[in-house]
Amino acid sequence: MSVKLFQTLSDKYSEILGKEVGVTDDEGVIIAHSNFQMIGQQDQKAASFVPEKAQQSLIDGILYNKVILKNKIEFITFIQAADPQDSKYLELFTLNILNLKSYYDEKYDKNTFVKNIVVENILPGDILVRSKELHIDYNAMRVVYLINATSDKDVHVHEVIESLFPNKGKDFVVVIDDDNVVLVKEVKSKDDYKEVYKLARVIVDTINSELMVKAYIGIGTIIDNLKDITKSFKEAQMSMIIGNIFSEDNNIFDYNNLGMGRLIYHIPTTLCQLFLEEVFKENSVDSLDSETMLTIQKFFENNLNVSETARQLYIHRNTLVYRLEKIKRLTGLELTSFDDAVIFKVAILVKKYLANIND
Repeated sequence: MSVKLFQTLSDKYSEILGKEVGVTDDEGVIIAHSNFQMIGQQDQKAASFVPEKAQQSLIDGILYNKVILKNKIEFITFIQAADPQDSKYLELFTLNILNLKSYYDEKYDKNTFVKNIVVENILPGDILVRSKELHIDYNAMRVVYLINATSDKDVHVHEVIESLFPNKGKDFVVVIDDDNVVLVKEVKSKDDYKEVYKLARVIVDTINSELMVKAYIGIGTIIDNLKDITKSFKEAQMSMIIGNIFSEDNNIFDYNNLGMGRLIYHIPTTLCQLFLEEVFKENSVDSLDSETMLTIQKFFENNLNVSETARQLYIHRNTLVYRLEKIKRLTGLELTSFDDAVIFKVAILVKKYLANIND
C-alpha cells in the first residue's frame, strides 16, 4: 500500500509533539519517518524487537510498538520517548495508522470495489473512474455466480472458491454473508454458456468433495461491462429463487433456462389462485395420493407415452390406464390429451409456487 498517508501522519504528529515518530515494516525497514531522510534505512533496534514477545519496548530512548493483524506483525510504530505520556501518544499514533490502512485497503481493494457494485453501494458514474484507478478492465465480458452453501469447518466456502480461481486481477470472490458467496468470472465469449455451466458443476463438485456440504448455484447472464454486474447478480438471485421452487431436484439454476417457472413467478398470486380454483375445483388435486402423483410425474417425463411409463413403473399397461381414468374422474382432466396434460402440468407448478411463498 502507499506510504504517503503514513508519511503525512508522521509529519503531523512530529509537528504537534516535537518528537520523532515513524513506522517500519515487519523487518525493521523504515517506511515513514518525521525525518524524511531516514526512509528506506534499516532500523536495527526495531529489527531486534521483532522476535520479542512484548507488545512495546523502550530501546535507547525510542519506544517501539508492534502492529499485529491476523496474528502477523504488519508494522512497527515508534516514537522518541522521554515522558510518561509518550506511550499514550504512540498508542494514538498507532490507532491512526490502523485507520489509514483500513481506509486505504477499502479504497484500493479490488474485491471491495466489486462487492460495492454487486450490492449497489457505488454510483454508476463512479464505476468507470474507479475501475481505471484499480486497473480493472471495464469492458471485459463477465458472468455472476451466486453460490449458496454453509460449512462448519475451518475452511470456508469462499476460500475453496478462491483456490479454484486464483487470478485476482480478472476473477473476484465476494462474501455476501455467512451462506452466500458471489463469484464474478471473466469469460471469453458472449455465448459461452456451456462453459459457464460446466464451471458451475466444477464448483459444486469441489465444495461437495472438500467440505462435504451441498452447494446451490444461481447463474446470471453474461454482461460486457462492470456496471452490469449488478444486473447479472440479480438474475443469479432470481435463478436461485425460481430454481429452488420449481426444480428442487437440481442444484444449478441458470437464468437462461428457467422454463415455465420464470413465467409463473411473475404472475400475480391472486391470478394464480384463481387459475387453481378453476382447474382443480373443490381442491380435487388434494385427493391424489403420492403413488398417483408419481405416476403422473413419470407419465410427463415419458411424453405421455403409456407403454414406456408402465414399463418404468413396473406395472401392467392396463393398471396405468386405470390410474389415468381415476385421475380424470377426480380432476376432470384427461392426461392422455395434450391440452389437458399442459393444463395439469402448469396447475401443479402454480400450486407448488403458492405453497412455497406462503410458507
